[in-house]
Amino acid sequence: MPGPPHRSFQRAVYICLGLLMTGFGIIGAILPLMPTTIFLILAAWFFSRSSVRLEAYLMNSRFGGSLRDWRENGAISRRSKSLAFIGMTAGYAIFLFTSEPSVSLAIIVGALILACAVYVASRPGSARRDQQDENNE
Repeated sequence: MPGPPHRSFQRAVYICLGLLMTGFGIIGAILPLMPTTIFLILAAWFFSRSSVRLEAYLMNSRFGGSLRDWRENGAISRRSKSLAFIGMTAGYAIFLFTSEPSVSLAIIVGALILACAVYVASRPGSARRDQQDENNE
């Protein structure tokens, strides 16, 4: 017996959002300045509320280790932190040089990016992922 109609609609919306976030994550894996992991974290969250099969597929993918580290410990590997900082710095530089923002807008955007960088820096490292990164170098 199917659940109430609003439950089916919510599940469909979550699946669609999970697929959209997965698509953004794949694009982020290809494009150097677009983030990957945050979109996949969101996709995993949407799938955990809508599709066990899609969640399992994502958690067993190439990105599964990072997703599990985040889910279990809120951890981000050193390599991922470094890539995030490089991406934020490059994104801010591109913003400054291509849009000629007002001083106040440049300060606001810089403060938001700095807040994101502080948050990323404050997350614990992932010993397992850091060890794997060192072994792969």
